[in-house]
Amino acid sequence: MQEIIIKKVEVEDIAQLQKISCVTFAQTFEEHNSAEDMEAYLSTSYATEKLIAELNNANSEFYFALDDAIVVGYLKVNTGDAQTENKDSSAFEIERIYVDSAYLGKKIGQLLFEKATELAKAKNKPYIWLGVWEENHRALAFYQKNGFVPFDKHIFKLGNDEQTDILMKLDL
Repeated sequence: MQEIIIKKVEVEDIAQLQKISCVTFAQTFEEHNSAEDMEAYLSTSYATEKLIAELNNANSEFYFALDDAIVVGYLKVNTGDAQTENKDSSAFEIERIYVDSAYLGKKIGQLLFEKATELAKAKNKPYIWLGVWEENHRALAFYQKNGFVPFDKHIFKLGNDEQTDILMKLDL
């Protein structure tokens, strides 16, 4: 493994973004969800048109984690009206940090988290928030290790399945 490079995603990177999004989401959640619910979620949430709209939103940013030009993970952050919930104009949301399962344990998620923290501080945001599925114990432990504390819950719909996300917050 080479030094991991963090690179801002541009619209011309759409195919790579779509691929890493689908692969990492499936790796993370397919064993706990039906094939039908996974297909419904992946086909809508990571549709080309939807991802292009998100990339073109000035209040959203995506970053790749690259290992020798290979995309091994990514980050999506939101401010303002791009936030998925809790639309506090002073807030900074980490919507997604995903890493290819072959690279788990190699501190890539930590690098992406550090990039998010750097961005939030540069925008003078007082806190970062995010939502984590209550059954994603690895992610919950990661965020708790990084100082996040639970403050609420919300429902996340995966296909036809309603799941509970724990909302977590980190004061900067």
